[in-house]
Amino acid sequence: MINVDAKGENCITVAPGANGQIFPQTLDSFFKELKSPAFVLVQLEIPLATVEYIIEECSKRNVSVILNPAPATIISESSLRKLFAITPNETESQLLSGIQIYDDESAKKAAIVLHQKGVQKVIITLGKRGAFWLDGKKSGIVTSPTVTAVDTTAAGDCFNGALAVALAEGKSLEEGVAFACLAASISVTRMGAQASMPFRKDLKVP
Repeated sequence: MINVDAKGENCITVAPGANGQIFPQTLDSFFKELKSPAFVLVQLEIPLATVEYIIEECSKRNVSVILNPAPATIISESSLRKLFAITPNETESQLLSGIQIYDDESAKKAAIVLHQKGVQKVIITLGKRGAFWLDGKKSGIVTSPTVTAVDTTAAGDCFNGALAVALAEGKSLEEGVAFACLAASISVTRMGAQASMPFRKDLKVP
């Protein structure tokens, strides 16, 4: 159940249903088909044991995993070390790094902590302010276009999907984050979750 207030902010109540029944053995046929190079995007609305299994199996196959750690959950350092990228928001970043984010400098400190835990690329989403990114050598802030939000539901999902597309197409991390910020900024101007997702033609980028 998704409730949206007058400012477009949402509060979500989850009943796992089918998601709660996705167990490691459910994915055996998937891994038989998976080949490197590839990106696998996963988040935490399925059992944590299944997420950790996915990360481990992808690591064995040299497949890059992007983890959207939502809803906020503690992730083992063993799993963190096997991630290509992680995309927490401010709340999730604090849980995983122990650092409260209140400005760009604290976002950088949290990203460095996660990188030191073994994650290759760290992207911290900052809502309407955009996202902070760190690849181990460089870092920076990508600002989101200014829009009037009517429904923020699934903005994070949109961001992560667009990021995975951009990286799979060979864009740099900074370019991928910019692409993802643009996609998410469009999604919040529309009501709904799946219905709010932009098409590629909506993004007006190559």
